[in-house]
Amino acid sequence: MTEISSMIISHKKVCIKDMESAWHGGLEDLLKHLMAHQLVEECAVVKTCNRVEIYVVSLKGSKVLLNFAKQMNVSSRIMDFLDHDESLLHLLRVSSGLESMIIGEDQILGQVKELYNFARKTGATGRTLDTAFSKAIQVGKRVRKETNINKGSVSIGSAAVELAEDVFGNLTGKNIMVIGAGEMGTLVAKSLAGKHLNVEYVANRTFERAKKLAEELGGVAVPYNKFVDYTDHCDAIISATSAPHSVLSKEMMLKVMSRRDRKIVLIDIGNPRNIDPGVASIENVVLYNIDDLKSISKRNLQQRREEAKKAEKIIEEELGLLRAQYKRQKADKLISALYSKVEEIRRDECRAAVNKLSAYHTIGEIEEKVLYNMTHSFSNQILAEPTKALRRAAEYDDERLLEIAAELFKLGGSRKQKR
Repeated sequence: MTEISSMIISHKKVCIKDMESAWHGGLEDLLKHLMAHQLVEECAVVKTCNRVEIYVVSLKGSKVLLNFAKQMNVSSRIMDFLDHDESLLHLLRVSSGLESMIIGEDQILGQVKELYNFARKTGATGRTLDTAFSKAIQVGKRVRKETNINKGSVSIGSAAVELAEDVFGNLTGKNIMVIGAGEMGTLVAKSLAGKHLNVEYVANRTFERAKKLAEELGGVAVPYNKFVDYTDHCDAIISATSAPHSVLSKEMMLKVMSRRDRKIVLIDIGNPRNIDPGVASIENVVLYNIDDLKSISKRNLQQRREEAKKAEKIIEEELGLLRAQYKRQKADKLISALYSKVEEIRRDECRAAVNKLSAYHTIGEIEEKVLYNMTHSFSNQILAEPTKALRRAAEYDDERLLEIAAELFKLGGSRKQKR
């Protein structure tokens, strides 16, 4: 069985600027580009605000990924290349929230599931990646069910609010604006609820969405094209949109600050960044981004260390089951090919026998059925012991016996047809 290789770029090694430079084009285009490679049989991509991960099934996965990184002009210093076993362990840890900046966050599990389903629907995945991602999603659910890893404030959104609390001491009586009412913006807005704010503004490109979220939380919806007018009253702005460009420019903030003489805190958790980094040079403007959440992450890790240990035990157990599943698949693929070949020969010979007998006398349905059943029984009995031997070989990693069987019966499978 061809194995998985992966290329990992994450918050553990890079800053938000490097993360932005590591991503090129849309997800569908990237999958098509990977699948166009002659050596790539399957692929999937996991992209979030603080990670870009590419998984491929290929005979030369590491070489394919290294060449791909060079084509994208991404420096090898910011990435890790993992082999099959390392990729499986990493994927299970990702879905369980152990590789997240905020340990135990729930959002990542939904993102892994969504991105895997997208790759599967485009035809980029096959049995190897389907097995890995299905197991990862199952393990992510089990970890959250059997541990308290996701209890409390465990999202980038809640960490942004925690950062704001660190800056101000507390948020009582503050005016805060949330830009974006999507998944991340909603997490921010909900984390602000109960902080005793004076007012929580919610701005979103679709006003109805902003209105619905604001009403749910007792906030004030703001028209997207007028949100800058409301910044005069804000102590802090947390931006969490999926816009591919800045929504708050230096020019906009210069105008805002010309009308006020007190500090404003800007927290940008968008990827790409939503706020022009140049605003940090403006007097009384304090800018934070995802990189600044790492201190919250360390604090979070201390709080969840015991739960993380429980999660790691579950992952270790499930990884063993996943490896055993792959071993069975190695044998099953070979066994299936063997049975198919024998069945094809059996049917051809049965048809030839019926035709010869029909030349001498009439062959009825009963006689024909007896002949087919008899030969089917013969083939199954003959293949019973080889089947057991192949499964044992896979279980005990006897690659040589599997290779000999494939060569002996000429079972070399053809590569997946490229789309």
